[in-house]
Amino acid sequence: QVQLVESGGGLVQAGGSLRLSCAASGSIFSINVMAWYRQAPGKQRELVARIFNGGSTNYADSMKGRFTISRDNAKGTVYLQMNSLKPEDTAVYYCNALRGGTNHWGQGTQVTVSS
Repeated sequence: QVQLVESGGGLVQAGGSLRLSCAASGSIFSINVMAWYRQAPGKQRELVARIFNGGSTNYADSMKGRFTISRDNAKGTVYLQMNSLKPEDTAVYYCNALRGGTNHWGQGTQVTVSS
């Protein structure tokens, strides 16, 4: 099992920045991919960014150039640096880990961007 705990969410004005962290514990040695998803009220959960074991990354189109995902394997932590935030980025952000074909989820952290 993998346990994921997110932190770093909060309220920020449009144009501001936030850095989310996700600490993984448990059976983290064979996690293949770690990712951030988000879910806004009334909308489906969507992929924000993911990072693979080798370090390669990919992003949703609307986040390219504004968000950066990174990973510290020694600490078992993944980060999401979010810059130039917009009100439409308001959502609950979830950390995800894919291990052995099984998805693991954190409890989510709220990000609210005011206009």
